[in-house]
Amino acid sequence: MTKNTKNVGMRSPLFYVGDKYKLMPQLKALFPENINTFIDPFVGGGSTFLNTQANKYALNDLDRNVIGLHDYLFEQSQNANDLLAALFEVIEHYSLTCSLQGKSVPDELKRRFKKTYYAVANKDAYNKMRSDFNGNKSRTNLLYLLLIYGFNHMIRFNRNGDFNLPVGNVDFNKTVKLALLNYNEFVNVNKGNVIRKSQDYKEFLQSCAISKDDFVYLDPPYLITFGEYNKFWGEEQEKQLYAFLDILTHAGIRFGLSNMVTHKGNTNEILTKWMARYNVFEIKSNYISFHDNTIKVTSREVFITNYG
Repeated sequence: MTKNTKNVGMRSPLFYVGDKYKLMPQLKALFPENINTFIDPFVGGGSTFLNTQANKYALNDLDRNVIGLHDYLFEQSQNANDLLAALFEVIEHYSLTCSLQGKSVPDELKRRFKKTYYAVANKDAYNKMRSDFNGNKSRTNLLYLLLIYGFNHMIRFNRNGDFNLPVGNVDFNKTVKLALLNYNEFVNVNKGNVIRKSQDYKEFLQSCAISKDDFVYLDPPYLITFGEYNKFWGEEQEKQLYAFLDILTHAGIRFGLSNMVTHKGNTNEILTKWMARYNVFEIKSNYISFHDNTIKVTSREVFITNYG
């Protein structure tokens, strides 16, 4: 089964690796029509909940830094202009480029470094901001800007707990502003109807009083792909997840699961065997390489449901 539309969904301002915003038109067409609580135990950047209509939202991610960024954006939702002004103040303090404000890269650098001029222009300022954040990790505004200016908009910490991502070839532009404004609007419309937690997905789901009117959407780490968020996920975790989803099915709880069947010549045999008992929809996706964002990667992505 295949469904597809050309319209692109609303993008999260976290610009998370593996974000589903471009796939949301396809996924939304397969979601249940009436959702009381939208439950997302692997929320990541959050483009899925931002594009889903529900009465309430229960969001979770094992990565406390991801939830911390969502908390920060929720807390700053009273006034979008104040949030932007505060971020621009930090950008000005570190002398980072900001195309949104017309503070771009000098023409000389653009000529010399045609494909990497943002990275060249911002490297020293970015490294200073990263050092300051590592000295005081309570400054979530710095972490957010490190994500915006960092390589592939990733979140990565070393074994010592320090943020260690290098600078990226991008800056604060109109796309970032639009994503922040959209997120802000969602928060203000749904204020009081969103809970956020940072737990193991099973602990989180067991803490939710899930009813048959709710919908559980899962976008877990993919067993056969490579990424920072996949490093703690193996075959045992994969099997446990599917066993848990079988339990939800027996309880009459609706779920939808996004996953990869094939990727770079690898096949998820555990998924292939398990999904045979459910509804499987082909999703048209075109991901970039984790290590080189100029390389397109062909994979087979599916959306699996236990409802008609």
